[in-house]
Amino acid sequence: MNWYCDVAPGHEFHGPYHENEYGFPIDDDNKLFERLCLEIMQAGLSWLTILKKKDNFIKAFDGFNLDIVAAYGDDDITRLLDDAGIIRNKLKINAIIENARRIQKLQAEYGSFANWIAKQHPNPKSDWVKLFKKTFKFTGGEITGEFLMSIGYLPGTHRTDCPVYEKIAKINPPWMQIDPKVYEE
Repeated sequence: MNWYCDVAPGHEFHGPYHENEYGFPIDDDNKLFERLCLEIMQAGLSWLTILKKKDNFIKAFDGFNLDIVAAYGDDDITRLLDDAGIIRNKLKINAIIENARRIQKLQAEYGSFANWIAKQHPNPKSDWVKLFKKTFKFTGGEITGEFLMSIGYLPGTHRTDCPVYEKIAKINPPWMQIDPKVYEE
């Protein structure tokens, strides 16, 4: 198996993401939304492309502020489609805007997007995928799996001998708190 741990360290873009973000739990709704959006934008592309454009995405989508993005209209869609600094895919952009609105509904019901995610845990990946497909737009198996791994809800981000694994283990992310058999499919 090829591990991100084998190629990311020392890389200009992959290194910082691998060492400081990938697999670390997130409980801020806007940051969770940002990560979900970046995973959606990555579909069919390399993660390196997304990391290189990350700052552009943050600027173009108003810091991934859920309330601002949920209020986007046609002018915002046109602005985003004209922005050469991001991925200009209308399906993905529309999905991101709609997902912001759906997350607002989850916030109203559960208090936060983070609470909604926590309430669904633990699940094997296949159940998460079904739930995300039912709840959000443009969230297939890879997007859902990578999103949940990247925020600490599914295992598999780092090898056990990776120094980052040890840092994450000290935080005790949700996937480490239950029997690993839950994740077997």
